[in-house]
Formats: sequence, structure tokens, C-alpha cells
Amino acid sequence: MSTYTSTSTYTVADVEEVMKSVRADMIMIAGSTKAMTEQTAIDYAHDIEALAKKNYLAVADVTLMDGSTEVRAIKYQFQSEGATGSSRPGGVLWPLTPHGWIRVNLRYTALGTSEKRAELSLKISWTPSKTDTSHKTLSSSAERGYSSNGFGTNREDFS
Repeated sequence: MSTYTSTSTYTVADVEEVMKSVRADMIMIAGSTKAMTEQTAIDYAHDIEALAKKNYLAVADVTLMDGSTEVRAIKYQFQSEGATGSSRPGGVLWPLTPHGWIRVNLRYTALGTSEKRAELSLKISWTPSKTDTSHKTLSSSAERGYSSNGFGTNREDFS
């Protein structure tokens, strides 16, 4: 019989603190683009937070699409230790795109198996995707990080 131990320097409250900034970003994106409702942004943020609290989430990629064209994107890379950054959301005043839509892709950690994810009360019906999220048609335009006690996310912006 094997015994495993795990330690971390962050708590659920730290994840919640970081997620306040991610949620604010999502709501600002919804408000400026009109490509999703504020409630949809809140639902996406809810699921991202639920997955992050269990250490099931490695990356959340949020992309503004106009038809099949990428307009803007943010890639959140989650870290469970050593994260640094400000706690101030912003910089997501994306263009009004009333006929656009928001694409959100998630990449999970090894802990985030489909069975374990199914145990969570998620708001979005997530389906597998092979979408390219490298944003080859966009340029990396800025970076920002959100952190609390070592847990956090590095945010890379594309425009």
C-alpha cells in the first residue's frame, strides 16, 4: 500500500480571490463586446472557479470570434504555486461585436479526469474540442497576472 501526501501554500479563499479578477474580466468582455450576456460570463467564471478549486484546470482560453475570425483573446494559465501578479482586472475593453460570439476552451490538469469533472455542479455543458488556441492570426499584446498566496493565473492577451 502506498501513501501520498500533498502540501500547498494556498487555500480555497485564495482561488476565490484570484477568480474575482477573472470573473471581472469576463463580465467586462461581455459588456464591451455584446457577444455574450453578463449571465453567460458569470456562468463561465463559475465553472472556471469550480475547476480551479479542485486543481483540475491548467488553461482557460477566451476568444472573441466574428464569424470564423479571431478578434481578441485571453489565455489564463493557472498555477498552484509560485504565482505572482496584481489583483486588478482590466485591459479587456474589447470592440463591440454584436454579431460575434465568445469561444471558451479549457485544458485540464491530470487530476481533472472526466469522471471527477462530472462530479462538479458546472453551469456550462462542456464538450471535447480540438480547437487550435495558439492565436496564430493575432499578436501577443500584453501580460498580466492575478495571484494570492502562490495560487494564480498568468493572463496573456492577444489582439
